[in-house]
Amino acid sequence: MEELVRDERVQRELESHYRSILSLLGEDTEREGLLKTPYRVAKAMQTLTRGYAEDPGEILNSAKFKEDYRHMVIVKDIDFFSLCEHHMLPFYGKVHVAYIPDGYITGLSKIARVVDSFSHRLQVQERMTLQIKECIQNALHPLGVMVVVEARHMCMQMRGVEKQNSVTTTSDFTGAFKQAKTREEFLDLIHSNSL
Repeated sequence: MEELVRDERVQRELESHYRSILSLLGEDTEREGLLKTPYRVAKAMQTLTRGYAEDPGEILNSAKFKEDYRHMVIVKDIDFFSLCEHHMLPFYGKVHVAYIPDGYITGLSKIARVVDSFSHRLQVQERMTLQIKECIQNALHPLGVMVVVEARHMCMQMRGVEKQNSVTTTSDFTGAFKQAKTREEFLDLIHSNSL
């Protein structure tokens, strides 16, 4: 019940702020098309930032299984959408994750849920890449983790330099992925058209 009251309070406050923003921009907030806009934007922002209320480590631990498998596990092409913390404009793309288990595995869908949890926050791509890697490393204690994120940033496409075709790639890795051969195997596998 307390959480519901908090959510309703946050919703009302966000609506009030968005109504003020629209007014400051010169809009008539009583215009038919804008009457419910503050409500809709407030709901959207709560959805887009729902990752703050989630514990990504707990997501992995909720489906952690003992398994004697010590080869690369890859979940690639995980779609994500996030908001750049500098301009609050979207950036979006794909995340590729690999880990080499050392006694424990996790449900494959949990990897995608960890990506969702970190991407549903105000972010920068570099930090998100690091957070995903660290979460998997800390929860599963594998022999190594590697994360590659490829994204398009609306803050570069819609404003500023206005470069529509630029893609930003970030990566981070631990353990066994410090070996060039292991990293190359992962990169070859994520760029193969296997299905």
